[in-house]
Amino acid sequence: MPFFDIVVIAVGLAMDAFAVTLGCAASGQARGPRAAFRLSFHFGLFQFTMPVVGWVAGTGIARLVSAWDHWIAFALLVLVGAHMIYAGCHPDLQPALRDPSRGWSLVMLSVATSIDAFAVGLSLAMLRVSIWYPSVVIGVVALTISVIGFQFGTRLGARFGRRMEILGGAILILIGLRILAAHLHP
Repeated sequence: MPFFDIVVIAVGLAMDAFAVTLGCAASGQARGPRAAFRLSFHFGLFQFTMPVVGWVAGTGIARLVSAWDHWIAFALLVLVGAHMIYAGCHPDLQPALRDPSRGWSLVMLSVATSIDAFAVGLSLAMLRVSIWYPSVVIGVVALTISVIGFQFGTRLGARFGRRMEILGGAILILIGLRILAAHLHP
């Protein structure tokens, strides 16, 4: 598979990670270089791992996973997005809220933004393409684009404050809806 094709696929897969890191940083819930590292590293790691898992799973599990992958991504993104919107509307509860770059929130976001990469791995298995090189490129691109999204989000959050937290949550929900719509109405 040509390098250019792999990069185009990687950038497409990384757009959800970009939007999520932008929203998390803009909300002010994920702050500083450690949060940027955690989000970017995990999004890159999951984007690397999911194509490998999809490739290994092969075509036998493809029908089962494709029937539910969009619902899983949708549910995870709506859950985290609704939590961010609630936090933005109730600033008095802010100390009790968790950083989305930690714990189960990070795992849910990582899975939700990388489910499409699983499908790419399945496709590459069907095309009999080696998985390691494309997976490394996909992971590195996701990590890089996530860092860029975090930087943009930090600037937007500093400028617009709590409104960005609500917007960040809305963005996550819209990404979930887009994933759902793309799978239900191809």
